[in-house]
Amino acid sequence: MISVRDLWKVYGPRAERVVGAPEADLPRGELEAKHGNVVAMRDVSLDIAPGEVFVVMGLSGSGKSTLIRCVTRLIEPTAGKVFIEGDDVTNASDDALMQIRRHKVSMVFQHFGLLPHRTLLDNVAFGLELRGVDKVQRRERADQTLALVGLPGMGDYKPHQLSGGQQQRVGLARALATDPDIMLFDEPFSALDPLIRREMQDEIVRLRRELKKTMMFITHDLQEALRLGDRIAIMRDGRFVQVGTPAEVVLNPADDYVANFVRDVPRSHVVPVDAVMAPPTDGPYAGAVDAGTKVRDVVHLVAHSDLPVQVIDGGRTVGTIDRVGVLSVIAGEDA
Repeated sequence: MISVRDLWKVYGPRAERVVGAPEADLPRGELEAKHGNVVAMRDVSLDIAPGEVFVVMGLSGSGKSTLIRCVTRLIEPTAGKVFIEGDDVTNASDDALMQIRRHKVSMVFQHFGLLPHRTLLDNVAFGLELRGVDKVQRRERADQTLALVGLPGMGDYKPHQLSGGQQQRVGLARALATDPDIMLFDEPFSALDPLIRREMQDEIVRLRRELKKTMMFITHDLQEALRLGDRIAIMRDGRFVQVGTPAEVVLNPADDYVANFVRDVPRSHVVPVDAVMAPPTDGPYAGAVDAGTKVRDVVHLVAHSDLPVQVIDGGRTVGTIDRVGVLSVIAGEDA
C-alpha cells in the first residue's frame, strides 16, 4: 500500500549535495556550522502491506513526523521515492497529488483542526464536500461516521461544546468519512489525558478490526506503539534503527538504544501465544484463544486449570499453551 525507497530530507542550501555524502553523518551542530544544513531524515525505506498497522516511534527530533509528511508531500523530500498503491507520489503532478490526498489517503493530526463555526456534521463531511459529493449524501455519510466513532446524534453540536477526546473523535470521523484506503496518524493522541488516550487507542484497535484499513501511525509513546502496531520502526537521528513486530523489538533489540527503550516492557504483554506454544493435542482444554493473543491474556485461563489452552489460527488448532509456557515467559521478565 505504501512503499518508500531511500528517502531523505535535508534542510538548508544545496541540500542535494548532502544526500549520501560522508558529511551527512557529521554531528548535527557540526554539519549546520560547516554547510548550513540539517539532516532531518536519511535513507529511509519501508513497505506497508494492505491492512497493516505500521508504527513509527522515536523521541522528539528523530524524524518521524518528517517521514509521514513526506509520504504525502506535505513536506517535499530531498531525495528518494514514495509510492502509494503503485502511484509515484514523488513525481506526481499537483492535480494527481490532490487526487491521491482526496481519494486514497486521510490524515489525523495531533491538533484537531476542526472548523469552529461549522457543526460536527459539516466538519466530518468537509472532505466529501471538496470532492463535490451531493449535500444530502455527504451529510448522511457524516452522520453514519459520527456514530461509528461513538458520537451518535451529535451532528448539530459545534466543536467548542466537546471535550478534547470528543474533538479527536470528530477528527477521526472526518478522516474516515471519505473511506480512504490508507490512514496516516501523526501523534494524534499525545495532547489527550491518559484515560482519554486509552479510549482512543481502543477506538483505533476496533476500527482497524472492523474496517481493515491500512494505517501508518506516528508516536513517541512506546506502550502505544506496542499496543497498536503489527510492526514497529524505532527511529533515531533521521534513520530506522530497528523494524520488527512488537515481540521482536522487545525480545531481540537491535542495539543498546533500542534495549534501553524496551527494558521495562513486560514480555508477557507483547509475546503472542504462538511464539511459545506446544504442539497440538486432542484436548480437553481449559479454553481457546487466537494465535496472536498475548501471553498475559491467557493467565486467567491457566491459573484456574491444569488443562492446556487451545491455540487456534484460521479455524484450526495449531498448538497449546499451558501453565508452564506462561510462567516461562513471565519468569523471563525478571531475568
